Amino acid sequence: MPRTLATVDSAVRLLELFDADHTEWTLGALARRLAQPTSTVHEQLGTLTASGLLTRVGRGRYRLGWRLLKLSSALYGSVPWYAAAHDAMTALSRGTHLLAFVCVLEGQAADARVLCIARSVQGRDGPPVVGETQFELPVHATASGKLLLALRGWDPPANAPAFTPHTRRDPAAWASEAAAIRAARLAVSRDEWAVGSSGLAVPLLGAGGEVLAALGVSLPTPRLRERDALLRRLHDAAAEAAWTLGHRTPHGRGEGRRANI
Repeated sequence: MPRTLATVDSAVRLLELFDADHTEWTLGALARRLAQPTSTVHEQLGTLTASGLLTRVGRGRYRLGWRLLKLSSALYGSVPWYAAAHDAMTALSRGTHLLAFVCVLEGQAADARVLCIARSVQGRDGPPVVGETQFELPVHATASGKLLLALRGWDPPANAPAFTPHTRRDPAAWASEAAAIRAARLAVSRDEWAVGSSGLAVPLLGAGGEVLAALGVSLPTPRLRERDALLRRLHDAAAEAAWTLGHRTPHGRGEGRRANI
């Protein structure tokens, strides 16, 4: 395992606590969450605030700083396929009125992570679904995670937690499901992360046919009865993005429509 600097690692863990559900933190709350002395966290906050990565608001409260926008702009600018993926996601959300997302697989087989790098809720209706604010998704219990794992030929983590009675953790069952996912180029999750929430995901392909990311939707489980219509929109959005990125097939933009699983 590569050597890491403890101070940098601590700063990263602190920054990762800021998300859509926790946009502000106090010194005391951060120290408790990180299980670190208040004096240590205070030093980290001072350094991060001085660098512009955090900003102090009110009395002893901290938010993410504007300097992060520069870093995020540079990141997305360095990913040539991001704009096409984002357009496909937005069109999918508008067409389905569901939470749509783009996810990528990071790390190696033993510590793979699925990161939601973009999501769109434009026009979303119906009850809330799991995953509306999370950045890292369960690799074994979401449609996007299962899709990316299967297409990479990796197995889920051996110690993967069971979130619901429907979470699949049996290696033999995964081998069969992974083969079906690879054949159909489609993954489905049903009540596996949270009862009442399900998902569909298909791959986003680059010019050479390589898998860049997963494009999908999260939906209330009862809406799986609309699966055929949703899959048509999913495949059309993914095919349009692939076409924009230069991927050509004998069947044109509609190539993404394959057998259901």
